[in-house]
Amino acid sequence: MAGKNVLLIEPSYKNKYPPLGLMKIAQYHGPNGKRDNVKFIKGEDRSVLDACWHRIYVTTLFSFEWKRISESIDFAIEASGGQPSNVFVGGIAASLMHKAFVDEGRWRGVRFIKGLLKEAPAVSLQLNAFEEELYSDDTTGNPIEDLIPDYSILDQVNYRYPVHDAYFGYASRGCVRKCSFCGVPKLEGDLYETPSLTELVQGIEKLYGSKKDLVLMDNNVVASPRFKEIIAEIRDLGFTPKAKLTRGRIPALRRVDFNQGVDARILCKDRMFLRELATICIKPLRIAFDHTGLRKPCETAIRFSHDAGLHDLSNYMLYNFHDSPADLYQRMRLNIELNEELGIRIFSFPMRYQPTDRKDRGHIGDRWNKYYLRSMQIILQATHGIVSGAPSFFKRAFGDSQQEFENLLMRPHKFIFNRVWFEELGGRPEFEQYVAEAKSLSPSDKNDLLGALSGFENSKYEAIHQGISNAKVARLFRFYEPLDDPAEREIWEKQKVVQDTARRITVPDDERVEDAGLELDAVLEEN
Repeated sequence: MAGKNVLLIEPSYKNKYPPLGLMKIAQYHGPNGKRDNVKFIKGEDRSVLDACWHRIYVTTLFSFEWKRISESIDFAIEASGGQPSNVFVGGIAASLMHKAFVDEGRWRGVRFIKGLLKEAPAVSLQLNAFEEELYSDDTTGNPIEDLIPDYSILDQVNYRYPVHDAYFGYASRGCVRKCSFCGVPKLEGDLYETPSLTELVQGIEKLYGSKKDLVLMDNNVVASPRFKEIIAEIRDLGFTPKAKLTRGRIPALRRVDFNQGVDARILCKDRMFLRELATICIKPLRIAFDHTGLRKPCETAIRFSHDAGLHDLSNYMLYNFHDSPADLYQRMRLNIELNEELGIRIFSFPMRYQPTDRKDRGHIGDRWNKYYLRSMQIILQATHGIVSGAPSFFKRAFGDSQQEFENLLMRPHKFIFNRVWFEELGGRPEFEQYVAEAKSLSPSDKNDLLGALSGFENSKYEAIHQGISNAKVARLFRFYEPLDDPAEREIWEKQKVVQDTARRITVPDDERVEDAGLELDAVLEEN
């Protein structure tokens, strides 16, 4: 039965890591498995329509990428020659939004797989032996989830994943927590152990050569009862501090990245956790700081990290959930203070909360508003999603106080997006006039302004402006008139020439987080 044509599709969204699920499916079907002809594409590559595909797999990631995911599923059905039963869709979004996918009428017949492929292939893929579906007799084979990922398929696409030269895997799955904002409890369940990390690394190395880094996607590795054994195994694999991989003439520093972060509530209980982590070449140490209730555990964990010699840290900071702008500012500010006190390097990565079953990025938390979220998105776009630990950078980007931060969020978006032009160059007189008038607003005036901004869209500017009854607010609102495209482009080009490169914070792509909607096009789409 070998030699069947198998098509793997990843939607056209931007993502940091290769599609691990498709890589394992490729291993199942490829030369070390069923010996099928495997083709991997990203997006809708119409050249594949000339072939006859016996099986098509589509992966999914974030639920808010519903539009791009839908395009890929529609394309898969087209590529199947009108045989939707040959199309299989799985991954995070397909699992967390399973009913929404199944209920979509135009996808009737497509197989939507929920959860991980942890059982025998025929069972996990819901294959029907009565219909004699391809490999429906594989009821005892190794689970696809446990297979070595096939790195060779990545050479079939032009897209370059920011992180690619790494062993990708898990030392544990699931989590002991049940955080309401997180999809892990639904996707993976409680914490459980995975097959040998050593076997995974050695298997990848044997088939695809040595990789520089070790990227582990565990959701809460410090909660594992095997934590010390896991760290010892990582050391035995050669990922110790200052370890290097030599390929060619120039050795490259290796790194370990638990990319989903570690739990401060566990780290702060015993210095052992940080002492153990300090014995591997972890960079950065990622610690989740999702709300101010975690301030004490996070601060303690950071201090323990410093004492253990771990000075490159990264904080995930959830916002737009139950927090407020003031809450987020206080968390970011704490990192600045710890940076100065301890002399370490902490980058914060604010991550905008979106429900795991929503089809767009439109969720607005109870203590945020649409305008503030747009402002935050524009600020983060300008900083590439990073909050630097440098006080001067932080003050400029987010203000020197909680009130300055909230004033910044309320500022006309053209002033935020074109900050250099309006604060330092030709637009400065207009900006200073705005600041002077804004300072004269009373608390009641500010509430009226915020009310006008809460439903703001560029296309609705005139209607909103005319509907403002407060004369002082209506006068100030003239600054919120959006620039037309030619003016925006002209300002952008002028400020780009004189942009102070010293203000740019450089963080390697492999240390950044995979975040939602920071790209420029996403900002402009919402405006």
